[in-house]
Formats: sequence, C-alpha cells, structure tokens
Amino acid sequence: MKAMRLLRPGEPLFAVEVPQPRPGPGEVLIAVHACGVCRTDLHLLDGELPGARLPVTPGHEIVGRVVDRGEGALRFALGTRIGVPWLGGTCGRCEHCRAGRENLCDQPTFTGFDRDGGYAQYVAADERFCLPIPDGFTDAEAAPLLCAGLIGHRAYAMAGEAQRIGLYGFGAAAHLLAQLAVHQGREVYAFTRPGDGPAQEFARGLGCRWAGDSTAVPPQPLDAALIFAPVGALVPAALRAVRKGGTVVCAGIHMSDIPAFPYSLLWGERVVRSVANLTRRDGEEFMRLAVQARLRAAVHPYALEAAGQALEDLRRGAIEGAAVLVMPGV
Repeated sequence: MKAMRLLRPGEPLFAVEVPQPRPGPGEVLIAVHACGVCRTDLHLLDGELPGARLPVTPGHEIVGRVVDRGEGALRFALGTRIGVPWLGGTCGRCEHCRAGRENLCDQPTFTGFDRDGGYAQYVAADERFCLPIPDGFTDAEAAPLLCAGLIGHRAYAMAGEAQRIGLYGFGAAAHLLAQLAVHQGREVYAFTRPGDGPAQEFARGLGCRWAGDSTAVPPQPLDAALIFAPVGALVPAALRAVRKGGTVVCAGIHMSDIPAFPYSLLWGERVVRSVANLTRRDGEEFMRLAVQARLRAAVHPYALEAAGQALEDLRRGAIEGAAVLVMPGV
C-alpha cells in the first residue's frame, strides 16, 4: 500500500510502498477514506514530541471502513464506517486508568506516534479505541472531529458554564468549537494571528461576537479563554483578557515556553490549566454534540502524496478550517 512516512524529525515525509498491515487480536483493518492533518503532526515532524517510534506513519484523525478483523475483534461488522483518534490504547492498570482518567495513562499508545496512523491507504487499530461515525457527515467532514473536535471539546468542557469564551488560534479546533458555543447561546471572541483579516472574517461568519488580533484586549472581560495556538506568550495575554475567577485552558500537546508574567495577572483566583489527550467517553459525548449542533468542518482536501504541502500550509496559517487527506476513488 501507499503511505507517507516520517523517517527522522526535521526531514520531509517520504512517499513509500509498504506492506498492508494485518490486524492482530482485538484489532480491525480499516481502508482509510480520509485523514485530518493536525498541528500535532507538525510537532512530530519538527521533532518537538520526544518518544515517537520512528519511522512512523503520522495521522490520527482517521475515517474509513472495516475491511478485516483480527482474532476476537467482534465490535464492528465488516463495512462499518469508524474513526480512529489520537488515543490508540491504554494499559488499563495504572492509577489513572483505574480512576477513569485514561487520558493520563502511564503507558498509553498514540495513533500516528508510536503506532502507524492514517497517512496511508490502510491502518490497523485496536477496536476498543475506535469510534462509530454518525451519519450526516462526509468522510472528510468527519475527520477533523476526531482530534480538533475531540480534544477541543475536552478543553471546552473545562470552561464550565462560561458565557464569554475566547478562542486563541482560530484553526481546526476553534472553528468547530465556535459553532458549538454559538449553538449553545454563548458569546465567542476569536483571536487570530496579528493582521489576519481573512481569519477574522471567517470567525465572524461562524457567529463570533468579536474577532481580532491575539495581542488585542477584547471589548468585554472573558469568563474563559482556550488557547489552541502553540505559543506560550498567549498565556499572559489570555490572563489579561479573563475576569477574576476566570479560566485559561492550554489545549495543545506542545507549546513554546511561557514567559514570566506578574502575579497580578493570576491573582483574583484566575486558573491556568492544561488538557492532556482524550478519553473514549469524550469521543462519545462529542459525537452526540456534533450531531445536535450540526457542526460543519470547513475542509481543504489534499491528496495523500500532498501531505507535506498540507503540513506546510498549516504551518503558514494558510488554512481556514481543517486540512484533510482524501484517498482517491473515495
């Protein structure tokens, strides 16, 4: 089969022919129809995520159909459309797993990081960590839901009952969460790269109350701010934007160093916290919400062989919405 492989950090992806995987016990083999291109893949490419198994096929926003099953894999019938997210497996034994916090597992497996992902024509996955894909979404529309949506939703949940929510970095995750928050009657304030007028126009078109530069102060103090851009300097900026008692959630898997800031920005019982990975329950809850809110991903399709270009477009901030690799003939 064809696959895009990362051999060493800092090098481009290589298009290669590799053996089609065989599903092991409890695994399903999936014919990939679409795979989202996530900023985490870019961090992997740049060597900012230590511990990756190399060489590896990236990609963890996978949508496809089950074409084979390993021993004991009975959850999904052949032909079922399913999704494969970032969390590919957990130990089930550590204190975090036993407490229902599998996103913090001490020995996790991640799709497209330490097991091959969806920048390929086929992928094998542990059926326990796959998700049914609701009807009403095309394969390309469903792909960004599996990370931008899922981990974004976990960050959004940490905002609690916040009515005024700021979204820093208006990309794949933020454009989905903006739709959900507006659907729920909340006010959304979008923060983009300085001078990015098209992104601000895009945000207002999705119902955001206000859109401006990430360095700007919003017209109203925020109840919560969610940071999706991997820029540590946005933490003190977001603290300035939230009211006393407000929450700042760092939603990325990687972020540049947070600069020193005066204690006065944190004082007033403001909270700074991070999001780590996701749980299967997150996936089930978010898919229900995605249907209820009729979320629609703005999708920019790329061929499998153009994965490197998609990543560079993502790096440059040239994508409004989500980049998705779409397999030929699908």
